[in-house]
Amino acid sequence: MADKVTIYAVGDVSPARDRGEFLLAHTAPILNQADITFCQLENPFSRRALPRTGTAGYSLDKDVEASRWADQLPCSPADAAALVKAGFKVCSFAGNRCFRMGKEGFLDTLDILRQNNIQVIGTGRNIAEARQPAVLERNGTKVAFLAYNSVVAPESEARVDKAGCVPMRASTSYEQVDWQPGTPPRIITSADKDDLSAMLDDIRKARGQADVVVVSIHWGVHLVPAVIAMYQYEVGHAAIDAGADLILGHHPHILKGIEVYKGRVIFYSMGNFAFESWIGHPSPEGKTLYRVKPDPEYPTYLFSPDCRKSILVKVVIANKKIELLSFQPAMINKQGQSELLPRSDKRSNEVYEYMEWVCRDQELNTTFSRQGDEVVVVAS
Repeated sequence: MADKVTIYAVGDVSPARDRGEFLLAHTAPILNQADITFCQLENPFSRRALPRTGTAGYSLDKDVEASRWADQLPCSPADAAALVKAGFKVCSFAGNRCFRMGKEGFLDTLDILRQNNIQVIGTGRNIAEARQPAVLERNGTKVAFLAYNSVVAPESEARVDKAGCVPMRASTSYEQVDWQPGTPPRIITSADKDDLSAMLDDIRKARGQADVVVVSIHWGVHLVPAVIAMYQYEVGHAAIDAGADLILGHHPHILKGIEVYKGRVIFYSMGNFAFESWIGHPSPEGKTLYRVKPDPEYPTYLFSPDCRKSILVKVVIANKKIELLSFQPAMINKQGQSELLPRSDKRSNEVYEYMEWVCRDQELNTTFSRQGDEVVVVAS
């Protein structure tokens, strides 16, 4: 049908060190086939020096050698070409690293994305600008994209007179559920009521501007398999109740479950897609967090093996409504590149079975149907 619109969406992307085109080499030809392609940009595009203290939580202890952080410098302006060549049209920059290079690096990134005709969402020179949706029209259908950040580094949120990201914060408390000392507590997370109310107002306004509303959220428990925090259900369900047609989640660097709520789909995490890690998630004290053991066969991707699994989300819109939602399994190879997997590749089934497991583990009761190389999410 002439009025059909296809959207491809992926998770975290960080095309750094002039390797972006290399990381996307296998997938760029496919990504370019969509009418609209979406990603989450993890790091700023800037050549400014990494601040040594006090910027959005990224401070360097005076005893830590700067050389330890050399490979963690953000993407350079030239790296934006990788996103352009891969066909990305919409990019969320509302993430925990958005203010990593301070205000100047943040604003550099907004300018570079816009100069490359990539719509940036969830960030702006003030909160009013950051809340504006990107509305793209294809084949007579208008699709609005909004973005929010639940992993808000200090001083990175936008305000009336300050640049930053749109916050969707949550509070955390703990409840002892077993009287025996040392047993794990129940972790309680609740959405910030003001942030939630403002987000719902944004969605209702976008609903009046577009036929389909897509909400991107940087949220969740990173690196830990399966676990979905309480606030994510609260925020995701409220967004759909307010008029969102689809939720695209990212940040955990690992795949999480998919939920169908009132016939609409929430991807709690799409995982990494074009993202490198060089020093195994160090703390400033030099300790490796989350007990991630580097694999020498993956020298530029020092995440755990489960973090190598990824997906490409496909959205088909017809008659101004989402007609089909599916994903194609993908895998990060030893060179750090994402590879889309045909069903004949045994790794495709590995990703598919993992997605089934993370859904079962969180009692999401999601039904899938395999159709060729794709896995269809049954939204009933």
